[in-house]
Amino acid sequence: MKITEVNTYFVRPRWGFVEIVTDEGYTGWGEAVLEGHAKAVLACVEEYRDYLIGHDPARIEDIWSTIFRAGFYRGGGVLMSALSGIDQALWDIKGKVFGVPVYQLMGGACRNSMKVYSWIGGDRPSDVGAAAKERQDAGFSAVKMNATEELQMIDTYDKVDAVLDRVGAIRDACGKYFGIAIDFHGRVHKPMAKVLAKKLEQFDPMFLEEPVLCENMECFAEIAAACNIPIATGERLYTRYDFKRLLQAGGVDIIQPDLSHAGGLTEVKKIGSMAEAYDVALAPHCPLGPIALSACLQVDATCYNAVIQEQSIGIHYNVGKSVLDYVKNKSDFDFVGGYVQLPVLPGLGVDVNKELVLEENKTPHNWKNPVWRHKDGSVAEW
Repeated sequence: MKITEVNTYFVRPRWGFVEIVTDEGYTGWGEAVLEGHAKAVLACVEEYRDYLIGHDPARIEDIWSTIFRAGFYRGGGVLMSALSGIDQALWDIKGKVFGVPVYQLMGGACRNSMKVYSWIGGDRPSDVGAAAKERQDAGFSAVKMNATEELQMIDTYDKVDAVLDRVGAIRDACGKYFGIAIDFHGRVHKPMAKVLAKKLEQFDPMFLEEPVLCENMECFAEIAAACNIPIATGERLYTRYDFKRLLQAGGVDIIQPDLSHAGGLTEVKKIGSMAEAYDVALAPHCPLGPIALSACLQVDATCYNAVIQEQSIGIHYNVGKSVLDYVKNKSDFDFVGGYVQLPVLPGLGVDVNKELVLEENKTPHNWKNPVWRHKDGSVAEW
């Protein structure tokens, strides 16, 4: 079998899809996107076409290694996101060839379903108590929210108190044992992160996410020492070598590689296994579309240390189109009691609505990250 086509598509709200076609009629789909940089990533996929056309799609490890190593420059958001989408599509083809979900080709499942959480609150979190109760009533046992708006390196305690009020509203609305994940989103620097982490202990959060950015990964141990809350991070790391340094630095309890940024299934499976050796949990990052979500679930199925899965149905970023709009087998993505069943279709498990994909690609989106500024005019972390 040989690869004959590599096609790329822009789809709302902010995603990029990759379609790889073979001469035997098998087609694989991947999700190659770096939020806010979809044009760069899909252009990179086009650049990688020479490594794909005419090659055997079954040789996933060889194709992956060739793209990663033969280009000399490696790593980073754009190159790895392009490789991630390609890798997903290749695994999708392989599963379809053998007629099984991909996890069956990666050692088989170690669980029957996967716990999921739901996003609430938006970029500037508000009304989170009512939103969390709504999710709880829908069967979810956990939610995630952005903790803060913008924070300067040293900021005022009224902003700290606002965070405590929001998290307290969720705890009051949903009870003592409801899971609350609090995402600092890299908006917080070490001085305020230590303050917030200590004060948030009273609410028993499920985890604190990105209390500082990973370029300051040496700070995680210090923040972890300031509180008794699990620390999660990793969405902005792209290779096993990035995660090696993170795990060696210590202080992190949950890693969150993104299967559309960190090398696809091939790399994240290795990252997850490496984390297991450090007794660190896996919770893949996925505020993206259905192909990325299904790829995550395939890896979750096979990783003992996978604990919970992010998903973006109902997330505030999804304007115009959402996850299930691109899926024909919508019932396979039903959430029951806060869990989703493992994918059942061969390949990644997504029957893609190609007609909608083609229609969306006629008017490519140009989604960009918002630019926030502090009161003094300096740029704030978003």
